[in-house]
Amino acid sequence: MVLQAGKGQLTTSVVRVLVATAVPAERDAVAGAFALPGAEVIAAGVGPALAAAGTATALTRAALEGAPFDLVVSAGIAGGFAPDAPVGSLVVADEITAADLGAETPDGFLPVTELGFGTVTHRPPEALVREIAAATAARPGAVLTVSTVTGTAVRAAWLRERHPTALAEAMEGFGVAEAAGAHRTPVLELRAISNPVGPRDRAAWRIGDALAALADGFGKLAPVLESWNPHDQ
Repeated sequence: MVLQAGKGQLTTSVVRVLVATAVPAERDAVAGAFALPGAEVIAAGVGPALAAAGTATALTRAALEGAPFDLVVSAGIAGGFAPDAPVGSLVVADEITAADLGAETPDGFLPVTELGFGTVTHRPPEALVREIAAATAARPGAVLTVSTVTGTAVRAAWLRERHPTALAEAMEGFGVAEAAGAHRTPVLELRAISNPVGPRDRAAWRIGDALAALADGFGKLAPVLESWNPHDQ
């Protein structure tokens, strides 16, 4: 909740937050812990395309109803780059980057921006990222969006070489950020780490622990957002 001056008096307004997860298990973990009036939590689908479509639909509906959202949050579980983002930890994105949007060439990978169009990175509000990191103990860093989850040590090393500040990879953040950007709405990404990025070892995944960490983080998020003023951005 923020205070706004209007015609010689102060009025209160509720910060409206849309949280977009991929699957119902993530949605339920967030919704059960996120006690913020005016918030809506959706399961938009897996991958950047479904995430963008679901987020854009929710943003458009809210705008048409006269209650637009002030902030969009991409949330869920993710793979973490060891050793900086261990299983069970939280990561808050200081940049949301599409890691595999571009073209392969004989000289290596070219991001779409170097092909002369598009964008590959969205940057959440810096001050808000710092406040969330302090409140939730989430580590700030880049969160990569990929269309194909990393399954080898070679690809994990390649991603980290190209994105040295990367802490996590997931499949929806960039799609959510693109939809938010189209609506000129600030975006965040908050992820709980369920497994290391690299060779797939399902036995080592800790999805339950990650969902619990995600819920714990969102339980601490409401006071930060209640005092946040989106008009200061």
